This record gives sequence, structure tokens and C-alpha cells, in this order.
Amino acid sequence: MIIYGINPVLEALRAGRAVSVRAATRHGPRVSEILRLAHDRRVEVRHVDQSELDRLTRGSPHQGVIAELQPTRDLSVGELIHASPDPLIVVLDGIEDPHNVGAILRSADAAGATGVVRQSRRAAPLTGAAAKASAGALSHVRIATAVNVARAIEELKAGGVWTVGLDQQASQSWYEIDLRLPTAIVLGAEGTGLRRLVRERCDLLASIPMQGQIESLNVSVAAGIVLFEAVRQRLGSKARALRGP
Repeated sequence: MIIYGINPVLEALRAGRAVSVRAATRHGPRVSEILRLAHDRRVEVRHVDQSELDRLTRGSPHQGVIAELQPTRDLSVGELIHASPDPLIVVLDGIEDPHNVGAILRSADAAGATGVVRQSRRAAPLTGAAAKASAGALSHVRIATAVNVARAIEELKAGGVWTVGLDQQASQSWYEIDLRLPTAIVLGAEGTGLRRLVRERCDLLASIPMQGQIESLNVSVAAGIVLFEAVRQRLGSKARALRGP
């Protein structure tokens, strides 16, 4: 797998996932920082012409550096459940835009989410575009790949995780839900939303209250909002515990 761009390559090196780096012969100080880190980590470095990078990335904006990543083992849903005592998991249902997936991974990392569940089919590939949109978070976020999202939700529920689907037609507000519990946030594709079977499997559905004239949000923006509502509640709970009754 090839990723490109300064932040994705830097984070891949920090996470120990890069096996080789290729950099433009003429480069700036940020690429030089990457090359120093690659040298420190004993990762192979090759200097190539700009045209070679353009060819490898098919013209995508690579900022003068690309990296090849070692394959990673797909985690199971069960492994995500047991990765934290109070898991906060994001489930992606049919989101095929790699830029949206990358942005969701970035928010999941920033919020300290336990991990992300994606479907093996009808899902954006976790390649260069998603890595760049994630600003490198792809190298850090735990990812489980499921054959069937509806069955993955059943597995989450059996593991004691509360599953909440984001649905703009739902009457219950997202802010009325106790997200301090082990929770999986289920997100559907823009335009179509959650598929029927996935919607029916969720423990409950909730919406983000909209105050303006636009009826919906970009799915990656919505993901950030709901993730940080969970963070707000969980940090508030810890603060109350520290203060005592």
C-alpha cells in the first residue's frame, strides 16, 4: 500500500508502519525531517524524480514524499470491544468516499475512540486518498473489517456495547443520550443514510438538532460532533468523580 503527503508519511513512520520512503530529489525542510526520522527508524529511503512520484500517486498531491506501508492484520469486532473498558466505537455503513472516511478517522483519533468498524464491500479503500484526508490518523486508529455491518452491530450488542445510529429523521436528540456507556456510533452514507437492516439493528436512533435552513451535515462533520459529545460527557463524568458527591 502506498500513501503520500507529509503528515500521512510522518505518522506512518511514527507508528512503525512504513517499510520504505521515496522523496523528491529537491525537497523542503519538512521532507528533510521525514528523512531523518526514516534514517533513525532504519527505513529504506530512495530519492527519485518528481515525475516518478507523480506516476506512483497518479497525479495526486504528494508534497514530495510517499511511503510504502507493511500490511496490517484486520482486527475483529470482538478485539475492538475488549480493547477498552468503556469502548467508543465508530461503525461505517456504506461510506464510499475516501475523503469522508479519512476525515472520520482523523476525528476518531482526536477523540480517542477505541476504533472503527468498516465493511469489506461497499466501503472506501484505505489507500492514499483516505490516508491523506486523515492527516496520518490511518496509521494510528484501530480498524476492524466486517463482512456484514448488521451482523457486526449484533456482535457489538452481544458484547455489551450500546449501538446508536445517527439518523436525521430520528425524533430523539443526540444530546439526550448517555454516551458514557460503552457505545458504538453508527454512521450511514451521505444521501442514503443508514441502510434499513442496519437501522433496525441499532438499539436506538438519534439526530443532531439543526438550527438553520440546511437539513443535514457532511457525514465526517457529523461524526466529529457526535464523537466530541461523547468526549464531553465522559470527561464530565471523570471530573465529577474526582470532585466526589
